[in-house]
Amino acid sequence: MTTNPPAFSPRSRVFTRFVVVVALALAACGSRSDSGGASATSATTAPTSASSPAASQVTVSDAWVKTTQSGMTAAFGTLTNLTHHKVSVTGASAPASGMVELHEVVTVNGVPQMRLKQSGFVIAAHGTHTLAPGGDHIMLMNITQPITAGDTVTITLLLSDGTSASFDAVAKDFSGANETYHPGTSMPGMTSSPTGSTAGGTMTP
Repeated sequence: MTTNPPAFSPRSRVFTRFVVVVALALAACGSRSDSGGASATSATTAPTSASSPAASQVTVSDAWVKTTQSGMTAAFGTLTNLTHHKVSVTGASAPASGMVELHEVVTVNGVPQMRLKQSGFVIAAHGTHTLAPGGDHIMLMNITQPITAGDTVTITLLLSDGTSASFDAVAKDFSGANETYHPGTSMPGMTSSPTGSTAGGTMTP
């Protein structure tokens, strides 16, 4: 004897389709929620460039400063511009010095003279600028205490966009050509002590 499958009324078939549709919709929502949750967690925990500290525009390598017992001395090194545009160093400061100036060396009547560099140190985009004895250098004046070989002197550069860059210079003994210091007026933006003086004199930068 043949048994026929039970017949479903139209209403039963509609109800069955409804249950299947609802089940599929819930499954799809659950999948989207899981995916969205994972994305949110990833975005929260992954480091972003906005939260990372920005690198300084200017770095200084091979930095050193000449030892001295008092008076003034000079700091040297290589300035590197890491940006796509030129950057100017307009001034500097140092805890070891009552006054800091940016200097250049020029020859006047056959005599090398140190003087304030009015334009500051201009570094081309992705370029370098060398500070060396007999050339551009950072002049530390009114030294607050003796600087002996092996000491570390911290210097902060003021850049043209208002930011700054600090570096450490190691002190070492050095003997160079005597150059006369020609005092000048500090350029705008330079950091100096209000009680500092710029007495003339000679030095071996």
